[in-house]
Amino acid sequence: MKSTCLSALIASLLLTTAAIADDKIVKLGELDDQSSLYADSGGPGSVLAVNMAVEDSGLRDKGWTIDVISADHLNKPDVAVGIARQWFDVDKVDAIIGVQNSGTALAVAGVVKEKNGVLLVSGAASSDLTGKACTPNTIHWAYDTYALANGTGKAIVKQGGDTWFFITADYAFGHALQRDTTAVVEANGGKVIGAANVPVNTADFSSFLLQAQSSKAKVVGLANAGGDTTNSIKQAAEFWHRGGRPEARGFVGVHFKHPRPRTRYRARPHLHRNLLLGHERWHPRLLEAVLGSHEKSCRTHHGSGGRLCFDAGLSKNAGSDGGQSP
Repeated sequence: MKSTCLSALIASLLLTTAAIADDKIVKLGELDDQSSLYADSGGPGSVLAVNMAVEDSGLRDKGWTIDVISADHLNKPDVAVGIARQWFDVDKVDAIIGVQNSGTALAVAGVVKEKNGVLLVSGAASSDLTGKACTPNTIHWAYDTYALANGTGKAIVKQGGDTWFFITADYAFGHALQRDTTAVVEANGGKVIGAANVPVNTADFSSFLLQAQSSKAKVVGLANAGGDTTNSIKQAAEFWHRGGRPEARGFVGVHFKHPRPRTRYRARPHLHRNLLLGHERWHPRLLEAVLGSHEKSCRTHHGSGGRLCFDAGLSKNAGSDGGQSP
């Protein structure tokens, strides 16, 4: 269904750009992270997806000439802007597609508006793309931070996760997700205790996880994506096995449940049935981080007396409260 919708959107985009050019020659530029932390969820796969969508549109069979070129923006706004200008001024690109990384997408949006081109954003998520930075030339074909905050964030607060600590990717997307989720948390009676800004593509999250644990927040909000999400979840799992007391609870939250007074309860690390609810997509390395070294495992679900079982990245609770897939 998603492929069909994307093909229809590409066809519409092609018709629009061709109408502007008054011919049947269109050049598309797929601009993404091809080599770093977002390459697994975009990169070469996104280039292939654009070519498949062009084929599915059927326009080449009707005499259209449609070329697709690609480039790696290296997650640097200045590099992305330079490529965009080269594409419009020299390569005569009609539309730019993809643009993972909200910082690069926001920068490219300005160039596209200046050149009166078309920008189809399918990889960046900052709500600013349709907010303060909205332009008539930008189509935001993706989830955004407003949706994540009002879906996952609101649901977690309603379930009792009313104190938050954010581990935030230190660029446009991370700050937008923290901002939008904070607004939802506070509007529903919750409180944000603190936050740690983390450079993009960080290898070691241990100091940030210690800050999160020390905050005593019920929810640790992972305002990051791609390889950073993979690394932070994997290291959180390792940290928990060394004595942390976690209960994972979502894309924007890893829930810490502290023992009640005067009980012999000792929390053991396990994954909550709502793990990664709201994440943009699953990919193999993210599954490895979630499942650890076990492709299928079951762990005791404390409190319900049931079991949490994991198979191919989807969780199912065999206990009394009835599990749901992520």
